[in-house]
This record gives sequence, structure tokens and C-alpha cells, in this order.
Amino acid sequence: MGFFSKIKEGLKKTRDTVVNQIDSMLKSFTKIDEELFEELEELLVMGDVGVNTAHRMCEQIKSEVKKQGITDPTEIHRLLEKTAADMLRGGEELAVSTKPSIILVIGVNGVGKTTTIGKLANNFRKEGKKVTLGAADTFRAAAIDQLEIWAKRSGADIVKQKEGSDPAAVVFDSISSAKAKGSDIIICDTAGRLHNKKHLMDELAKINRIIDRELPDADKEILLVLDATTGQNAVNQAEQFRNATGITGIVLTKLDGTAKGGVVLAIKEGLGIPVKYIGVGEQIDDLQPFNADDFAKALFEQNK
Repeated sequence: MGFFSKIKEGLKKTRDTVVNQIDSMLKSFTKIDEELFEELEELLVMGDVGVNTAHRMCEQIKSEVKKQGITDPTEIHRLLEKTAADMLRGGEELAVSTKPSIILVIGVNGVGKTTTIGKLANNFRKEGKKVTLGAADTFRAAAIDQLEIWAKRSGADIVKQKEGSDPAAVVFDSISSAKAKGSDIIICDTAGRLHNKKHLMDELAKINRIIDRELPDADKEILLVLDATTGQNAVNQAEQFRNATGITGIVLTKLDGTAKGGVVLAIKEGLGIPVKYIGVGEQIDDLQPFNADDFAKALFEQNK
């Protein structure tokens, strides 16, 4: 199955609920008027696009309708796809051009963080890059064991210490090991942390200081992993983490298990944080680089 087919299949639940309702609504109107836009906005909000983002989308579509002189309500669907793509575009490319580059992965427990790291490592290995994983989630022994399994599956090196070790020390060791072995990419796991725990955020700041000291000129990504099935809660988490620490991008997992795929728009347009990867299945190659045009097409493509 190709990239686009996987994304389309992964968004099936969202498309079958939200987008089909939009289609039915548009077909019920004989003209484009304010009532149509009110219903469209309401359906977008129900699809977890977010209140403000839904309003901005409708205003943009209104403007295009006027500019193009559109009178057929079913034409709104095409404008919806284009508006979504325009909103989502920008910043989705990972900045990993230096050797080594470092990726710090954060997020609360249960979102698929460690699995995401394993899949990221696999993607980079398939590109021929040498990868070092840093098991800096030292509060949970299972996290270290799980990351070790992923390291073996993907062919990546792993740096670990015993449970309860200083996470910042693990990051330091990971950087040292990567330099010695000539790794292209360092990916560091961190403890599943709740955004309201100050000492955990302090720990993240300590890790960042070590990265800035040891790799001052390296490309650095701080990726927040979010569970798409939580809908607007994912948006709230992203906002809290963004306010507490610098996030460069989002990895949105479990899109295949939810009808809340519209949350991608709420995160990108509402918070200004680009989505870098999306998870559309359980397999090792089901973590897909985010593409705004493909996503918008897969989300809003009409059933024939």
C-alpha cells in the first residue's frame, strides 16, 4: 500500500462520519447562504477542527466563493479541501541536516511515544542513516526494555542506564556515543510527563541545556507525541507543552482509530505548531511523514 493509500485508509473513520455529513448537508442546499456556512462551521467543530479554526476556514471559503462567483453549494467541498491544505502547509519537514542531528521526543504516558521512536528509527535506517537511541525515560523500566526491542528491530544503537538514573546523564552519554560511532541521528526518549508537573519540566530544561552545550551547532527537533483519539484534549496538551518548553513539531498517533482527524487542523492553525508525522496503523512502517496536500485530499475526498 502506498503512502497516500495508507493515509486515506487511516482517515476513513473521520471521513465516514464528518465528511459524509458535510456532503449530505451541501447537497441539501440549493443556494450558498449564511445558513449553509453556519451548518458547515458546526459540522467542522464536531469533527474536532476547533471553534476558531472552523470559523477561519468558513471565512476563507466565503471569500473564495465571492471571488470566484460560485453559486453551486457542492463546489464548497473543493474549496474545503484547498483551504485545509493551505492551512496545514508549512514546517512539516524535519530539520535533520547536521551530523549528528538530535530529536527529543516528549509526551504523556500512553500516547505511543516509545513506539513512535522505534518507527522513526526504522524510517531513518531505511534511508541509510546510522541511528542512536537514548533511553532517557528512566522512571519506567518497561520503557527502557521496550526501546531496546525497537532498537533491535530497526537496527539502531541504544544507550541506556539502569532504572532511576538521571535522564540528563543518559542524554549526555547518548551524544558521546553518537559522536564516537559517527551516528547521523540521535533520538532521545523522555519520561511520560504531565504538563502540570514543574519538576518534570525543569528536567526537560536540564536536558536541553546539555544538548545545547554538547551539540551547539546541531539541528534539534523537539517532537511532542499526541494521541489523536483524545481530540481536543490533544490540543490542550499541545498548548500546555508549548507554553512550558519549545516544541518544534507534533507526531499525531492513532489517527486510524478515531473520527477526530480534524484535530490536525486545530493544532496547526490554532496553535501554530506544524505536524511532522502521523501514525495511521500498528505496523513498523505506518508512521508517515506529514504532507499537507495529501492529508487534505485524503480527509475531504468525496466518496464516489
